[in-house]
This record gives sequence, C-alpha cells and structure tokens, in this order.
Amino acid sequence: MTEILRYCAFSSDPAGGNPAGVVLDARELAEADMQRIAAEVGYSETAFLSARSGGGFDVRYFSPLAEVSFCGHATIAAAVAHADRHGPGDLDFHTRAGRVRVAVDAQRTATLVSVPPRVEPLAAEALDGILSALHWRRDELDPALPPAIGYAGAWHPVIATASRDRLRRLDYDFDALAALMRQAGWTTVALVWREAPDLFHARNPFPPGGVIEDPATGAAAAALGAWLAAIDALPASRRVLIHQGTDMGRPSRLLVTVPLGSGAGIRVSGTAVETTGAG
Repeated sequence: MTEILRYCAFSSDPAGGNPAGVVLDARELAEADMQRIAAEVGYSETAFLSARSGGGFDVRYFSPLAEVSFCGHATIAAAVAHADRHGPGDLDFHTRAGRVRVAVDAQRTATLVSVPPRVEPLAAEALDGILSALHWRRDELDPALPPAIGYAGAWHPVIATASRDRLRRLDYDFDALAALMRQAGWTTVALVWREAPDLFHARNPFPPGGVIEDPATGAAAAALGAWLAAIDALPASRRVLIHQGTDMGRPSRLLVTVPLGSGAGIRVSGTAVETTGAG
C-alpha cells in the first residue's frame, strides 16, 4: 500500500502554510497512479519521490488536474518529511525542470536551490488579458516594479500592485484566467505588494491546477527573486521575506535569497509540519 503523507509547507503550524501530499517511495507507481493519488489527496500538489541508483531522487509533481514541472512548496514538504524519517542533511531532487538541491537543518528548515532562473518581458496584450481576468486596472499597478515573467523551474507572471488593499481584494474570472494561463504555459500568477525593500505580500491564483489560490508558492517565490534581480529592485542584503496566505487565513512565510552571479539558483527557505500523517 502506498504511504501518502500530508505536510503544510512554509509554516510550523498545521493551520497555516500550503498543504502538500508526499509519497517518499513512488518507484512502483505509474504516471496514471500518481495523477489519481494527487486528485484524491486534493491539495494543489503532491510530490512523488523515487530513489535513484546513483543517489538522490527523481521527483514528479502533480496537481489534481495535471503534472507540473516543479513545485516549491511540495519540495519543502518532501524534504522535511524525508528529514523527519531519516535525519537532516542534503538531498538532490531531479525534477522535470532540472536538478534542485535541498538542505534541511536540525531545526527542520529546508532550503531549496532552484534551477538557473530566467526573466522575460510580459507582452502588453498578455498583461491586458491577465488584468481583465483579475478585474484590475493598469493604474492600480506599482510603476516602480514593471510586470514580467519569471522562471526558476516554472513560469510565473509577476505583477505588483501599488496598494495592499488592491491585493486584499481578489475576485477573478477563474475560467478566463485558466484558459489564458494554459495557453501561455504559466503555472501561477504572482500578485505582489511591496511593503518594504525586503518585505513583500503575495497572492498566487492557480486555476490551471484546479485551485483558486495557493497559500504559499515556492516556485513563484524563486521567480519573484529572479524578477527583483532583473529589475534591480533587490535590497542590499539580497534577501526578501514574503508573506503569503494571510488573506486566505493560512499565513505562510517564505524567505528568498538571491546569490550574486548570473544564472545562480535562487534559494527559497521555509519549514513544514505534518498534518494528518500517512494516508
């Protein structure tokens, strides 16, 4: 029988963070089995780990509707779940997006290092489509933080609003945004508000996965770090704290560190806590 674990990532409280399913031994599972389990678990993602003969793990991530190339919160959840059973240390996750290194310390904080990040322009037509689906206006955006598309394992448009109140009021056209995102190959849309140079608030609609909103999105956090570096908006520390999930009643904390050097992987750190044990 397949053991299915349930963890909340980017929180030490089961009432916060983003729930993820974790299967630490998926070697006997076919792709159809993984998709079925992810749908039954019902979380935004479930991570499936299969040990490699040379060390490390092959990791696949499934939402209730489809496979995704990389998922940050499920990576954090899986790494902490592994550490809870085998002790802290370093792990190699071989994902569809590439190799992702993860370290878990004695305090059960996991830090992933993303694949090399990229940032691309967000075309005006695409931005108009997103804003229309969100019921947002261009004059509600932060002119100091121009929209773009960030990648650190998955693609995420990053759009900054000028006010916390605009971010708080999220009531979007699910079907319209889902269709737009599926066509473009985007995983979530990272909507953010900058409270301070090193403090952001974020919300992440995820309609292609059948999820209205993610309460913590590690892949989007890494994409946000790449975006901040590309537009020269990082603080001197090159570290940014992201509060996410607050407006959903599931507060989450994601720490993003952007190393110096072109192409260096973005670091995203957080803890995780088991919720209901094995399924």
